[in-house]
Amino acid sequence: MSSSSHINHDPSARTGSGNGPLSSGSPDETISYIKNSFFQADDLKIKRFIFNEKNTFILYIDSIADREIIQTNVLKPLLNKQKGKIEDIVTITVMHRTLELDSAIESMVEGHCLLFIEGETELFLLNVYKKEMDTGQEPNNEKVIRGSHQSFSENVLKNIHFIRERIKSPSLTVQFRSVGRTGHSKMAIVYVGKIVNPSLVKEVERRLSYLQVDSVQSPGYFEEFLEDYPFSPFPQFLSTERPDRAASNLMDGRIAILMEGSPTVLILPAHFFTFFQSSEDYNQRTLIGSFYRIVRMVSFLIALGLPAFYIALVSFNYEVIPVEIVFSIKSSLEYVPFQPVLEAMIMQLTLELLREAAIRLPNAISQTIGVVGGLVIGTAVVEAHFVSNTMIIVVAITAISSFVIPSNEMSNTIRILGFPIMLMSALFGFFGIVISFMLILIHLVKLKPFGCPYFYPLAPFDFKFFKDTVFRVPIWMMNERPRDTKPVYSWKESKSRGWRKNE
Repeated sequence: MSSSSHINHDPSARTGSGNGPLSSGSPDETISYIKNSFFQADDLKIKRFIFNEKNTFILYIDSIADREIIQTNVLKPLLNKQKGKIEDIVTITVMHRTLELDSAIESMVEGHCLLFIEGETELFLLNVYKKEMDTGQEPNNEKVIRGSHQSFSENVLKNIHFIRERIKSPSLTVQFRSVGRTGHSKMAIVYVGKIVNPSLVKEVERRLSYLQVDSVQSPGYFEEFLEDYPFSPFPQFLSTERPDRAASNLMDGRIAILMEGSPTVLILPAHFFTFFQSSEDYNQRTLIGSFYRIVRMVSFLIALGLPAFYIALVSFNYEVIPVEIVFSIKSSLEYVPFQPVLEAMIMQLTLELLREAAIRLPNAISQTIGVVGGLVIGTAVVEAHFVSNTMIIVVAITAISSFVIPSNEMSNTIRILGFPIMLMSALFGFFGIVISFMLILIHLVKLKPFGCPYFYPLAPFDFKFFKDTVFRVPIWMMNERPRDTKPVYSWKESKSRGWRKNE
């Protein structure tokens, strides 16, 4: 057991905003100060008991402190002894004493519990950190080569623990709620109180207050009840299984919704470019990360428009194709009885059937389905002259491009939008494709989930924040938070590398 070396011996100094109202002698004021420092976080727990004939208090963060250690090594010995010195009774190996309340609050987010006695100015910090915490399996939908391989679990307290490991700040706020009149499902709203826009928090709480259902079984329920545009094909919430990605978005002034029984966390509000960013982008060098982001944007355009582009070419605008390729395409279409648009529809639907079958079946069988679907069925339909060779190539490239998108929700959106664009190209050719893309662009510009522009920073145009969209600049140049959520503090702590070459 050791005592803190940073002890302020001036009692008057502790009454200011820097150290809290510890010297006032009122435990209610001290507890109120601590609650306000944690922005009234619901995972802040307080225990009161009598020791040395005085009111004694233990405060800890439930998501990162071990309740069993507190009960066995702190509370039980103190309640049995009733009198004596705390350091002689408590069976915690790591203990610190301090007079500074603010430093004690900082220690609480690192897994310490705070113990103090009414009328005394000395604080005890006991290390009760949850060491044996299940780290979870590797994320299934957001795998990376370089970076964290930790994923959220189905326990909401564990998930908050993972976030608090990455954001060790008292301003990380957790609010627990029980939703569902019959099911009483447990959920948590998490945000960084010093950064997030208060009006955004109020709006989320207001919408949740109108939630009247029997039970909520998954985060998808919240999406449908909270989203502004329920019939828009574009996702308005970012779903993630990665604690590092959730923590990064929280530090940008966004809000996370966690639910008991689900390893998926909802981030709101999300904008369009968020769905094309991967955690691995920030673990690679700038040029490499930017290159792969550009590849994803190109794959978005390919997956959305390549089948429609092919249909427009073979149906209306043969003159655009080089003569050598025209003969090849014409020969492959000679014995096909269907129109190009019907070909594309059949192959796209077949691809969706294979994809759904691969998802529902066990892993060992799903790999077989992929081989059978890709090789056997593909070869058979071409030899039977139901589909042309060129269409098989187009559909295959389209499918691969849709799988490049890091977000499964955005990937699904792209595949769905491909069908009406194919119909427009079959009716009007290239003109139909242009109309389709214009309508999609207008829709993206009009979307404002939770009052935040969805197509930011393109609409409204903000050149400064292109630093982390289609490409990314070095991390030390990202010195401002995105303005779409209107965070309270827009500047980040680190504004540069702090050194210059050849100094």
